[in-house]
Amino acid sequence: QVHVVESGGGSVQARESLTLSCTVSGLTDNDRAMAWFRRADGAPREGVSEITYDKETHYANSVRDRFTISRDNAKSTIYLEMSSLKPEDTATYYCAVSRHRSHLGSSWSDSENYRYWGQGTPVTVSP
Repeated sequence: QVHVVESGGGSVQARESLTLSCTVSGLTDNDRAMAWFRRADGAPREGVSEITYDKETHYANSVRDRFTISRDNAKSTIYLEMSSLKPEDTATYYCAVSRHRSHLGSSWSDSENYRYWGQGTPVTVSP
């Protein structure tokens, strides 16, 4: 019943920008933290950024100062504004809904804390 749908992926060149969106439907507990994860080809999934209902944010060091996560609670939507993109940002980006309202320490990047996942939207950054 819960659907998590990402959109906005595509192919861009390095140093360009791209914004991803994720809309969640069928979720009763809309106060859950949400996050963006990504998985590069052949690599493990990693946390990119997380945002709580109250809009506290966390970022992976690799994207801090380049990516901005935001949230529109009325629309049950989160966004990931990506700027200064690098080829190493190439990956499929996944939106995830946490089991919790917030996380302790760095646990926001632990995928085990997330209950619902989207199908992913691919992002390719060319040199």
